[in-house]
Amino acid sequence: MAVALFFLKPPFWDARPPEKWSDLEVGEMLHDSPWAQTIGPPPLVAVYLATAAPAALAEAEERVRGIAPGGPNATLDFDYNDYLRQHRDDALILAVTYPRGSSFGAERQQQRMEETAAMQTGSRTYPILGYFPPTKEDPVLRLAFPRRVQLSGKTVVFRLYLPGLPFPEREVLFKLKDLIWRGRLEM
Repeated sequence: MAVALFFLKPPFWDARPPEKWSDLEVGEMLHDSPWAQTIGPPPLVAVYLATAAPAALAEAEERVRGIAPGGPNATLDFDYNDYLRQHRDDALILAVTYPRGSSFGAERQQQRMEETAAMQTGSRTYPILGYFPPTKEDPVLRLAFPRRVQLSGKTVVFRLYLPGLPFPEREVLFKLKDLIWRGRLEM
């Protein structure tokens, strides 16, 4: 009976508020949760839906606790924060954590990313709206896509070109049914 109850235990993001998550759970939310994946080939990168409430809360917890990838005084880019305030309802942000010491590539590679990065949902494909490059304080590439995902679809696939990384072409798939949090689709 105890074993059956163990398997019915809700995930930590449903069971407790973010301030009660352990540091390990905060990291799990941004690396291995319905809203995040770590993808390869090496170097592995964490990819997460930064505008999804659980991921946004985990990022905020990282900064409060001083465990953010940019270090204990890490802050989000001012321009990114401003964009997010203005476009929260019409854009979703896919975040890609760049490995320490990685460059963001040459201008030619950045242009290729702009031309090829896309989000596919159902039979529709959408290009990026723009991006915010990784910085020393926030070593996370943030790609903005139109918020055009409907729960009636099954998946959303992001096709990426990550400037400066070996094997820059990556793909990540999220199952929409797994992205429900507190009764609504969170992206």
